[in-house]
Amino acid sequence: MSDDDSRTFPELPEKRRSWLNRLGDMLSGEPSTIEDLLELLRDTHADGLIQADTLRMMEGAIAVSGMSVADAMVPRAQMVALPVDGDLGEVMALVVESGHSRFPVHGEDKDEVLGILLAKDLLRAVVAEPRPGSLRELLRPAVLIPESKKLDVLLREFRASRNHMAIVIDEYGGVAGLITIEDVLEEIVGEIDDEHDDASIDANMIAAQPDGQYVVDALTEIDDFNDRFGASFDDDEYDTIGGLVAAAIGHLPEAGEELTLGRFTFRVVQADARRLHSLHVSVHNDPPASD
Repeated sequence: MSDDDSRTFPELPEKRRSWLNRLGDMLSGEPSTIEDLLELLRDTHADGLIQADTLRMMEGAIAVSGMSVADAMVPRAQMVALPVDGDLGEVMALVVESGHSRFPVHGEDKDEVLGILLAKDLLRAVVAEPRPGSLRELLRPAVLIPESKKLDVLLREFRASRNHMAIVIDEYGGVAGLITIEDVLEEIVGEIDDEHDDASIDANMIAAQPDGQYVVDALTEIDDFNDRFGASFDDDEYDTIGGLVAAAIGHLPEAGEELTLGRFTFRVVQADARRLHSLHVSVHNDPPASD
């Protein structure tokens, strides 16, 4: 190769070369631990090579490999289950009120799961002539899984079978809860809101405190935060106030870390390995003086 040819391949920036070197060292050396991999991912985020949201999804995907169904399932007490001998009209009212699309159907008690009812199957039945005599005619087979099943294994099974729900059975054979493909995905990407979720900004999202400060849900959209406080934070790159704060700090912060942006001081109240959950916000009349 001539000197002229070599000039067509410019040197990589130092931070990118150092990241590639670390990656090469990990892949060519001894098998890496999860901690090594997480450290590398966080370094790449600190170097600006991946966004905070991408980092959180990668951390979530890694975390799922070590989680079991029991960590993500909907407990039995929170299940919306339907009795098999219920009137179709009354069942339809429960389905509409819940906003779900799939329901376990049980016999005399919730431990006797007879199958899964899809809302679309019920809708067809209600308008059909003649109507089915009972819900039993509309049921699809229920998938039963143990609490100990790994989430990554379950996700592969969901994708392969196209099932979206499984009934979780405890060690005694009773129903412990249920889990859907959405529950598994939320462990990776965070909360997935749909049209039935309450998206209004109320006391649960931005709660005023007696001392004049605020506790703010980290999933509060930046537009809503700006409207509430007369702020002008940019939402081109991040949708939520938690994403904005994490990006400004430069890493996924832990509880107690603080950041001041303009008129606002943010202190992390609650966070886990994947994302921020809540922030304590102080609003200043004038921006605090810098040190």
